[in-house]
Amino acid sequence: MQPLAPEEQKHRGTFAFPLEFHHVDKSHPRYHMPLHWHMDYELVRVLEGTLVLSLNAKGLTLAAGDVALIAEGVVHGGLPGQGCVYECIDMDLNEFLRGNVPDFSDGTHTLDATFPQNSEEARTVRRLFDVVKAQKDGYILYAEGLILQLAGLMLQNHRYKAGNLPPARTDKRVRQLKAALGGIRKRYMMPLTLADLAAPTGLSPRYFCRLFTEMTGRTPVDYLNFYRVERACEQLMYTDESVTEIALSCGFNDLSYFVKTFRKYKGTSPRQFRKGGQAL
Repeated sequence: MQPLAPEEQKHRGTFAFPLEFHHVDKSHPRYHMPLHWHMDYELVRVLEGTLVLSLNAKGLTLAAGDVALIAEGVVHGGLPGQGCVYECIDMDLNEFLRGNVPDFSDGTHTLDATFPQNSEEARTVRRLFDVVKAQKDGYILYAEGLILQLAGLMLQNHRYKAGNLPPARTDKRVRQLKAALGGIRKRYMMPLTLADLAAPTGLSPRYFCRLFTEMTGRTPVDYLNFYRVERACEQLMYTDESVTEIALSCGFNDLSYFVKTFRKYKGTSPRQFRKGGQAL
């Protein structure tokens, strides 16, 4: 089981084909996507329902048929609506481009996050997902060609714009948010106060609480409990540990409070979730 890390360092695919595909419905342990970031690009397409993405604290709603490209290093998470089904492709985009175009990740450029449903980019992305899912003979070459085509379309349609841009005002806030998320990942199983959560950022608890809530839409304590429940979901699905053992290992010292909190976020009990009765 892979840890639910805010900074994912997992190698995507293989060295020769650095791409990984995920189909995500309500049975997936990361259906509700906790805030995280990684040093890869991520394509997201919604098949059914709606998905609300958070991208460096900015909200973005995707409907069925919509696609988005999330750049490396962007803090992102996702909240699926009723009946949402979506898919993701994580890839080392710069490895695929191999210097054929300017580096997409040098921090001096802007990059559009969404493509209209009927745009050439969106159609190319949908073909890429279909090719990767089907994995017919020659699909790797076909997929690589579609990735290069997507990059070319982004340049042609000015969705990728070069320029010596000054650091955004939010850069420091994003770094502080990443520090806070990293602290939660490392210590979520321990008793944590607001001061503990603020410590990695160097901010006072009061200012940290305001910043975190502005950027995530959740208070730090609410997000901590949400993250603990997400970790519990993984253990419920992939281990045989008892509910009590899982509660303790995820930072809940009171079983009844764990069940109450779990139901708050998942709409069902831990035991029902383990049996496949996920409500959300």
